[in-house]
Amino acid sequence: MSEATSNNLTEIPAEELKEKVINAIKQVYDPEIPVDVYELGLIYEISIYPVNNVFILMTLTSPNCPSAEFIPSEIKDKIQQIQGINHVELELTFDPPYSQDMMSEAAKLELGFL
Repeated sequence: MSEATSNNLTEIPAEELKEKVINAIKQVYDPEIPVDVYELGLIYEISIYPVNNVFILMTLTSPNCPSAEFIPSEIKDKIQQIQGINHVELELTFDPPYSQDMMSEAAKLELGFL
């Protein structure tokens, strides 16, 4: 296979791209909690739009989270590193407010809640 030399993007199937996005998000951790932000339940929505555009709706554990400045930008950076990504938009919301019920069972187990 030859490498693409133009800026033309080849559309990645939405499910495949969503899986890659989730894997990228799982590389981001809240420094105070030993669980990735995806398993913590901070990601409310992942939408894929043509061609290879990604929209993330997320929250933080609290509006006063000390990591509020860097977690969203780190998530965006990790997604933009996926080969073929065109554009990433990330929106931060506190509605609904975060609760521990949003954590995956794996996160609850890791943190001793189960």
